Amino acid sequence: MQQGTLMRKVKSKSWKKQRYFKLQEDCMTIWYQSKRTGKTESAFSISDVETVREGHQSEVLQSVAEEFPPERCFTIVFYGRRGNLDLIAGSAEEAQCWVQGLRQLIELRAFPLTFALVSRTWIRDWFQKADKNKDGRMNFKEVQRLLKMMNVDMNEDHALRLFQDADKSESGTLEGEEFVLFYKALTQREEVLSLFQEFSEDGKKLTLLELVDFLREEQLEDEGTEELAMELIDKYEPSETARARHVLSADGFLMYLCSLEGSIFNPQHRALWQDMSQPLCHYFISSSHNTYLIEDQIRGHSSIEGYIRALKRGCRCLEVDCWDGPNGEPMVYHGHTFTSKIPFREVVSTLGKYAFKVRHPSPGAGGRGWCSVGEDTWQWWVPGGGMVLRLTHLDPRGQGLWVAQSASLSPTSQELKHKILLKGKKIGRLEDTLDGPGDEAADVSDDDNGAEAEEERRRAKVMLGGGAPIRRYPTRPSMGQHGYALQKDKETLAQALSDCVIYCKNVPFRGFQEARSHSRPSEISSLSEAKARKLIRDEGNEFVRHNAWQLTRIYPSGMRTDSSNYSPQEMWNVGCQIVALNFQTAGMEMDLCDGLFSQNGCCGYVLKPPFMRDKETLFNPSDPSTREGPSPITLTIQIISGQQLPKVANSKEGAIIDPLVRVEIYGVPADQAHQETKYIENNGFNPRWDETLQFQLHVPELALIRFVVEDYDKTSRNDFVGQFTLAFANIKPGYRHIHLLSKDGTSIPPSSLFVHIRITE
Repeated sequence: MQQGTLMRKVKSKSWKKQRYFKLQEDCMTIWYQSKRTGKTESAFSISDVETVREGHQSEVLQSVAEEFPPERCFTIVFYGRRGNLDLIAGSAEEAQCWVQGLRQLIELRAFPLTFALVSRTWIRDWFQKADKNKDGRMNFKEVQRLLKMMNVDMNEDHALRLFQDADKSESGTLEGEEFVLFYKALTQREEVLSLFQEFSEDGKKLTLLELVDFLREEQLEDEGTEELAMELIDKYEPSETARARHVLSADGFLMYLCSLEGSIFNPQHRALWQDMSQPLCHYFISSSHNTYLIEDQIRGHSSIEGYIRALKRGCRCLEVDCWDGPNGEPMVYHGHTFTSKIPFREVVSTLGKYAFKVRHPSPGAGGRGWCSVGEDTWQWWVPGGGMVLRLTHLDPRGQGLWVAQSASLSPTSQELKHKILLKGKKIGRLEDTLDGPGDEAADVSDDDNGAEAEEERRRAKVMLGGGAPIRRYPTRPSMGQHGYALQKDKETLAQALSDCVIYCKNVPFRGFQEARSHSRPSEISSLSEAKARKLIRDEGNEFVRHNAWQLTRIYPSGMRTDSSNYSPQEMWNVGCQIVALNFQTAGMEMDLCDGLFSQNGCCGYVLKPPFMRDKETLFNPSDPSTREGPSPITLTIQIISGQQLPKVANSKEGAIIDPLVRVEIYGVPADQAHQETKYIENNGFNPRWDETLQFQLHVPELALIRFVVEDYDKTSRNDFVGQFTLAFANIKPGYRHIHLLSKDGTSIPPSSLFVHIRITE
């Protein structure tokens, strides 16, 4: 069909509109338009698509399941916070054509793209945008319009000179390779060429030895440098002749610097590189708050998408707030509010599908509410119910986890791999349970006093510990049902459910001295952000020591009804492992979370530094001198240039940004700092700063570095352009590119910064 495939776009059970969908010739862009008006409504790029799901795998498509068979339905899932696109094809064959085609394009995109391929795609995209009359040629007026679109404010005479130089046919227009020549002249990287010529004797190529010198002197590569140089030439040199001679051209040099090997993020730390055999309490654990919500806390929408997005983002501690629904079926929603509800069976089914798609551990979760969910619910509703850690997995004969010393030692992340841990109330202690069923009533008191404590009092969680998830789990039932029985002011917990709470028994926090005397490593306390801040201020060292042997969870204030977040850094500074954030809310706080957990295979676990794993440590974040280790280090960052920065969302047509770069340091109070460059007027395409910023870090092991690009505005607040955040431990020194991310954490190629990093003691 010339205009594309006719399919139904579905937003709700009652909103189903017919649209034509078509893959453009670039095999990267999909347009769709109204059947009625023929007007193009929207387009998206394959690079925006995370995955394609077949069948009724969204709440919207589930709502029309009786009307349309699963063979005709599929969902396009986008990166970041963009909503899904639910589609119904005219036939099962058409649906399969689109599903398989999209998946192949996504798979092709997943292979490492060279800088040359990215540039070619980028050039083609810009040409199509600027070629208004679609004649395959571009006149000078169209080129001027293109420069505005690309964030370039260029002198007209200079632009005309570049245009005429590229117009080899002297036709007054650019087409095909002529436009490529124009683009290359426009994007000439003088700062990179200058660096290349500094190490090249003839200014035209880098010999193998010259490249080795660059890698050692500037990039501080000190192991296997000659082998690395050969690998880089083979991988990034576009000329076969140059590769055969083992030399690197200027184009190959630029391609290397723009690659993953030339990134500021140490590529070796992208994979699982940390020791995963430590107890759970020795890790920072990626954790979400009210995971089911994708909007605000009062009237927001509850959705299984909240769980899918969090799990795919590496989250290991989830929250499931469970309440009795119609006909006794448990429902998940924010109790005592107007948030929408989702069936508990859909939540656990989703967890079963997505909990262990990340590389290393399992997820965790928690929940709150009055509900009658029993242990058998997990057995039947979670595919392969054996995911939930039970007493049957604790085999003292060596067939399973050995827990003879569980009273003094908690299991490791590796031991709990692919298990789901439930956080909640428990009858007795773990060692009592191992000796046989106890008759002690569950302790239903909780941490703090006041409204927030009452809210937390109703909670329980599920967590994907070092290899297992943590989930909050319901703690209060309806009277007379099998999960609990309510007796006056005391609750009795079902033994079967209690037996599922193994290493995350929820206990009230009554002070560090009380915890040392009576608590166990298999127990956990939850604290509000306000309570945690007070403890940090008054008993910082005791807090660090406590977190060296027991888990602590921090949750947002009940006043954050807009789903805003607190800074997780101050909680990490004292070693709190489970710092729960509202994943649906973009901003600095989630940038820090993503920045910390983007390492170690994105498994959701990051090993704490040695001085935070010692129960006798003297470390107090308010006094950096208590840190045992080397003296403070100096981080020197030269911000050299920027490349093809995006325009500000909803900006006026023809507007060009005035970019500046701010570097922010997050860590212990003594290390908190920020500095910024001057702004460059009217140039978002290739701004040049050449400014040096310097920071002293007293506790670099806890430091996160956030690079932020903003559009300067002298009359109002600067507009966000892009950012990139990473832990100091993951920085590669030398000349590096920083590939920027959008506000919701998705990549925005080819936007980047070019910097020079030095670390000295």
